[in-house]
Amino acid sequence: MDASPETHVARWLASGQLRPTRQRLALAELLVGDGMNRHVTAESLFALSLNAGEKVSLATVYNTLRAFCHAGLMNEIVVDGSKSYFDTRTDDHPHFYWEDSHRLTDAPAEELKIASLPQVPPGMELSRVDVVIRLRRA
Repeated sequence: MDASPETHVARWLASGQLRPTRQRLALAELLVGDGMNRHVTAESLFALSLNAGEKVSLATVYNTLRAFCHAGLMNEIVVDGSKSYFDTRTDDHPHFYWEDSHRLTDAPAEELKIASLPQVPPGMELSRVDVVIRLRRA
């Protein structure tokens, strides 16, 4: 079995039923090529791609991240209603948002206890619950 990063990336894209375009392969390599989970903004992924010598526009990065989310390969976490982070870890888990450095990291899920949620309105179903715990220096 080939465990090369290229194969891992191609399998990741295929699991979302996405066509492996050059841009998708390049961005996916930066996101999951090493098998680690990441939290990125479109701007930080764009900067990573430039540093890696990839020729992609910021609009392409945004469109590709949205396609990855739509395919269920990533989740979008919105902070402050205007700042989006994209998380390659797709299971339900909480996040810490570090206000001083504008970073998003995973928080320990085993320490979070949600006793109940409000009743979902008729005709709707619960999609997911995002928990973002904001941190600042005391």
